Amino acid sequence: MRAVALAVWLSVVSLSTVLAPFQCASTPDPDRRPEDTPSEALISLAEQFGREGDPDARRATLRYLIERYPDSREAERARVWLAREGDPQGAP
Repeated sequence: MRAVALAVWLSVVSLSTVLAPFQCASTPDPDRRPEDTPSEALISLAEQFGREGDPDARRATLRYLIERYPDSREAERARVWLAREGDPQGAP
């Protein structure tokens, strides 16, 4: 009886180790990232300040974004937004 139980247990363990790589392997969905990049978080924060009616905090956040992450896609958006408002850090 013990030999049969041991054989069943070993079969289950060996089968699970063989199938585990197939169960875990997957390509992550780029649209379902677990967190924002820093520049994405800053642009979201600036948008929130705008919704809450705090234009000074919005502009300061956009300026910081441009200063800290100048080559990011969000920095380009920030430059455009600031340029529309006549801010000197906005896009020319």
